[in-house]
Amino acid sequence: MEEKQTRRRFSKEFKIDAVELALRSDKSVVEIAEELGIRPELLYRWKSEYKAQKQASFPGSGHLKDPEAEERRKLERELQSVKEERDILKKALAVFSRNPR
Repeated sequence: MEEKQTRRRFSKEFKIDAVELALRSDKSVVEIAEELGIRPELLYRWKSEYKAQKQASFPGSGHLKDPEAEERRKLERELQSVKEERDILKKALAVFSRNPR
């Protein structure tokens, strides 16, 4: 039976370090990728993404590439949480304001 391989995940710091090493080094991307234990195609992709948008590159899982869109999404989640808290407090107020007699 074949053993199922799990997909490796690399941190943003690892990707940036790998790309900067590829940009500064005299070695080829293929050699650097081999030393790091990754496929050369992956390092080429990271390199092009880093060059295209240095600040917004490698946003991570569940994060949007556009910082404004990410901020809007964060505020929408916070608003939803505040609305839920408000609704709970309204219900609690209704329960406690009832006349016990």
